[in-house]
Amino acid sequence: MPATSPAIEDYLKTVYAHTEWQPDPITPKVLADRLGVAPSSVTEMVKKMAAAGLVSHVPYGAVRLTDAGLARALAVVRRHRLIETWLVQEMGYGWDEVHDEAEVLEHAISDRLLEAIDARLGRPVRDPHGDAIPGADGTLVTEPAVRLDEAPVGHTGRVIRISDRDPAVLRELEEAGVGPGSELAVDAADAASVAVAVAGSTRAIARDAAAAIWVTA
Repeated sequence: MPATSPAIEDYLKTVYAHTEWQPDPITPKVLADRLGVAPSSVTEMVKKMAAAGLVSHVPYGAVRLTDAGLARALAVVRRHRLIETWLVQEMGYGWDEVHDEAEVLEHAISDRLLEAIDARLGRPVRDPHGDAIPGADGTLVTEPAVRLDEAPVGHTGRVIRISDRDPAVLRELEEAGVGPGSELAVDAADAASVAVAVAGSTRAIARDAAAAIWVTA
């Protein structure tokens, strides 16, 4: 596997995350926005990653992972999600607090410590947000899902994952009793919110929060 740096790993992880739950490849502009860097920085890094065989890219076009890039991205994602799970289960962190900590630690811990964490946690397959944790061999346990804000009225399903991009949304959903594993039924929907039945109550979930929730299809 090509040698990588923390910066390259962050790029690879971001490219992977963009297409994990939808099919459209990421553009350099979106990549720059997600990473909070200048477009010129993305251009130079993408050239570097393409030369290393980690991504494929044509000027002004989308950025796609090669097989080698995907393997490296999954290894970083595995580290990130195992660390998040460890912080919640063993260190007392809230699920809304772990993302930034994992961003730092994923580049620092050794493979030996990562293996020890995985064993200590019982080889989990999902992190606190419901995201699949890749196995050491890169395999993933996935199932068909639909975003809650796109689910039709009458749809019932189990929450598979909730995006951790906005900690405020995680706190809002926790207060509403919605998390991975929750059984939901869509009762109504309008431009502002989606009303769902959960645990015997009806909750109105704002559209931006509903867009962060994936339920079984």
